[in-house]
Amino acid sequence: MNMKKDQFTKELINFIKEGSCAFTTVKNIKEILINNNFKELEETDIWDLKEGNYFTTRNDATLIAFSIPKNYEQRYSICTTHCDTPSLTLKANGQYFKNDYMKFNIMPYGGLLNYGWLDRPLSIAGRIIIEKNHELEKIIIDYKKAIAIIPSLAIHQNDQANTNLDLNMQKDLQPIITLKNNCSFLDFLKDKLKLKGQIKDYDLFFYNCEDAQIIGFDNDLLLAPRIDNLTSSFAGLKGFLNNNSNSINIYVTFNNEEIGSLTKEGAESSFLLDILKRIATSLKLDLAKTLANSFVISSDNTHAIHPNHEELMDETGNLKLNEGIAIIKELNSTTDGYFSSIFKDICDEAKVKYQDSTFKNDLSSGSTLSGLSLRHVSVSSIDIGIPQLAMHSSYEMCGIEDVYNLYLAISKFYQTDIIINKEKTKLIFH
Repeated sequence: MNMKKDQFTKELINFIKEGSCAFTTVKNIKEILINNNFKELEETDIWDLKEGNYFTTRNDATLIAFSIPKNYEQRYSICTTHCDTPSLTLKANGQYFKNDYMKFNIMPYGGLLNYGWLDRPLSIAGRIIIEKNHELEKIIIDYKKAIAIIPSLAIHQNDQANTNLDLNMQKDLQPIITLKNNCSFLDFLKDKLKLKGQIKDYDLFFYNCEDAQIIGFDNDLLLAPRIDNLTSSFAGLKGFLNNNSNSINIYVTFNNEEIGSLTKEGAESSFLLDILKRIATSLKLDLAKTLANSFVISSDNTHAIHPNHEELMDETGNLKLNEGIAIIKELNSTTDGYFSSIFKDICDEAKVKYQDSTFKNDLSSGSTLSGLSLRHVSVSSIDIGIPQLAMHSSYEMCGIEDVYNLYLAISKFYQTDIIINKEKTKLIFH
């Protein structure tokens, strides 16, 4: 049964708050899945699969969940998202004292909209590796409270502040944390988080810890950090938990999309194909036949019409907030007319609006999750998402109706058997 919009919105806001980085997002998703009777599998174990619900993770930051129905058919229905977001990552030995400020030496994770990170309350989250008696333990942490800030340079000291937004990452985006010179940040974390042992290394990220909120006269806009792409991760997860078809339904949230996906757990890794092979082997499926019958939805956000920049509009294919899911058809996308038609029929059945999305030819669009995954898994695919504003700022905006409709559409996808025949494709809705 589909969630009501108010409950969906409430849980989405909490999901964004808990998902401060890929590590904390995957930790949160694991807890949700376990509470819904999913069993965790380790890649290092031998799998003996049967009817049931399962999930596995790689490097603590990418997760694949799947449901095997009683009367499963040789077909995968897959939705891929990503759970990493642009942020500031702390360099090794990144703490230093200069000009009477304790600062952090950071590097950008992903393509940040730099000025959107100034004067925001920043907390820190990620993964710490603790060593004790030659045993290494990975601990996912989130300080949750504001701990740092990147102060902007006042207009009195910068007469180009309103004409030149060119910020230097090494000079202008170094967060400050205290005025003291005699404190260790790692010791501070060990004390506050009650960690035992020696911190050997870390993967830590500064993030905007402001709460998400619903704004607008009609409460129709979502203002939040990490809208790209936690909205898709949440809508995909909740839709997946509604799955009810004879397909083997699969939900994926990848790490590292914002830095190109070429990691052991990114969309361009073998992770998805590895899991599809293991499912097929355990269930004695013919992998080639199963993939030929399968479909992938890649859900990631794209740009809405900007209210102040009509020069960036395409002649057609522009997206409006709260006017429907974006079906993205670009040179870099995997969408074709065939699967687009199938998905539009699914949206019609779910009573969900959709919009065709194209980009101006003189502007570049990014690569897509499915485009990278298809280098390893050749399946019929489509790129969808929701339109948003201020993408890659520390605070972004979208239409809340679009996120809810994305959930409804993905739910219906997971409740549909898509049966391929020689000349026609039949949709059976459950």
